Amino acid sequence: MSARPTSPTPLSRAWQQHRRWLCLLAGLWLGGSSGAWAEPAVCKTLVASGNPQYPPYLWRDPADESRLVGANADLMQRLAQELGVTIEMRYVGPWGRVQEEAKAGRIDLIAGAFWTQPRTEYMDYFTPAFHQTRSVIWVNAKSRLAYRQWSDLVGQQGVTVINNSFGEAFDRYARQALKITQVASLEQAIQMLQRGRADYLIYEDSPGQAFLAKLDIQGVRMLTPAVANEALHLTLAHKSPCNTGELRGRIARALHKLAGANPLPELLDKNIQLWRLHSPNVK
Repeated sequence: MSARPTSPTPLSRAWQQHRRWLCLLAGLWLGGSSGAWAEPAVCKTLVASGNPQYPPYLWRDPADESRLVGANADLMQRLAQELGVTIEMRYVGPWGRVQEEAKAGRIDLIAGAFWTQPRTEYMDYFTPAFHQTRSVIWVNAKSRLAYRQWSDLVGQQGVTVINNSFGEAFDRYARQALKITQVASLEQAIQMLQRGRADYLIYEDSPGQAFLAKLDIQGVRMLTPAVANEALHLTLAHKSPCNTGELRGRIARALHKLAGANPLPELLDKNIQLWRLHSPNVK
């Protein structure tokens, strides 16, 4: 199967336009005089992506770095079985690039995104959310930062990964009151923390712990309480040529069925072990 382009080249624009016309023609042909829209055959394959620095939820497959693996990737395969479609978990770049690809409709699904108002302008969110996460403050082990509430971060230099969100309320507070630099990768953010170029790092607990173990870093610690507790959602890009009411309904029904089985704890346990195999420094 040929790979979908991941940059807005003339070829990728032509492919997107071609898929849209196929969706339109198939919908008109299959819908008949009733006006009903049926999902065309071209959308039997959906391309999904997500944050590639997000173990045990998602990370690049060392055996094939064009693919993403992890608990969220496994969940997408269970969703694919429910839908009777193929879902390709594709690496398209860092987290910021993933969101740009969704905006442009060059990927169909994001397997794991927090809800924010700006993102609703280019993605549909599905409920129920498939997991709850905790975002926390990380500091150098020698730091004297006494964190108990958001206002304790005022006047300190923060860092996080570009286009990360920590919930609508905290994002709004951060824009108004905090100094937070955004960088391209979690490794870069951790290095800034180690070198004293940032007073604190904001990131989720489990992925942060996983990366610190992989990099064999001992001098960074996590503070409590959490900055935010946020739900992870599956999203569908507005500009995806597969985004039809019929498909959205099928995905919503399938997610409700999967939520009843609650597979993510099992998938997380499995992928923590897989991450350890992929990361020799993890004990």
